[in-house]
Amino acid sequence: MSSPAMNHPLLQLFIARFREFIRTPEAVFWSYVFPLVMMLSLGLAFRSDSVEPVSVCVEAGAASDSVVQTLQANSRFSVFRGSPQQCRQMLRSGKAELVLTVEGTASEPLYHYQLDQTRPGSVGARDAVNDALQRAAGRMDRVGTRDSAVTEAGSRYIDFLVPGLIGMGLMGGGVWGGGYAIVDMRIRQVLKRLLGTPMKKHHFVAAMMDSRMVFMIPEIIVILILSRLIFNVVSHGGYVLIAVIVLLGAFQFASIGLIIASRARTLEAVAGLMNLTMVPMWIGSGIFFSAERFPALVQPVIRLLPLTPVISSLRQALPGSRAVSHSLSAISSGPAWPARTRWGQTRSMAPKPLQTVKGASPVTPGIRELR
Repeated sequence: MSSPAMNHPLLQLFIARFREFIRTPEAVFWSYVFPLVMMLSLGLAFRSDSVEPVSVCVEAGAASDSVVQTLQANSRFSVFRGSPQQCRQMLRSGKAELVLTVEGTASEPLYHYQLDQTRPGSVGARDAVNDALQRAAGRMDRVGTRDSAVTEAGSRYIDFLVPGLIGMGLMGGGVWGGGYAIVDMRIRQVLKRLLGTPMKKHHFVAAMMDSRMVFMIPEIIVILILSRLIFNVVSHGGYVLIAVIVLLGAFQFASIGLIIASRARTLEAVAGLMNLTMVPMWIGSGIFFSAERFPALVQPVIRLLPLTPVISSLRQALPGSRAVSHSLSAISSGPAWPARTRWGQTRSMAPKPLQTVKGASPVTPGIRELR
């Protein structure tokens, strides 16, 4: 005979939610496999193990032979030679960062650079190529220089990407895993039957949020372990601090999902509301690129997005920055999403007049239907 603790509504709801999740391969893939695929593909594509050579296209001409030989002797450059049309096509397609035309004569050449000045790579390529050609022509530096290679924690793109993927997983799991599941249960009239059991509303909400916490733990652990083993991403701020940030962020996004579920009555409506809520954060909160790239006019709006302080705190915690306390306070005292959880709980489980859904099983009289 089972103990009374095992029959508690909160535990039984949690077990039911856990079984429903693990029996859905699509949910397991998007929760655990997809973030790993994103991390591996982007981490390999933007690896910073070595400096990529500068791609230069030199227009064919009588005076270009010596220039091509000079640049090819330097391993820093990847030199192509072609007609003016071919070089411009390479510049447009991004295969070349710079087009070089040698004008004048072999004894008195004039280097004509064609580049897109809005691309930082092209501007740097122009300076590097011009410096190499001027040195080959005999230019001497009047002041000596010395370079020291320094590798700072968090300077690579993968160090920037991992916190963004963790934040994206928190947002997607909280909003979709909570809000969409509640609307789906409402449409399938599962909530109607649950209310006929010895269950209180706060039991249901607590079970939904606790299940998201449990599903989230393996996802975060796997990302941190693989990023450490494959890309050597180290948390200098401590994993306890990361756990605190993750818990605050998970509670925040689970609350947002609950609020969205309280307003939607169909799967199409909840999908639209969730995309409307999440797309601005996908773009503006700095998952794949820095939010500082946006104009100063929209920076106050970006800072109000719930995902922005979460990702900012994670990025400061991994290299061990002391400024993480400011972002933590922004998560807890920012937009009052979690404060509206009680309102969302009441709305999402509010009864409405009994309706008959085509294809649904008969409902026992006396059980209230839930929105």
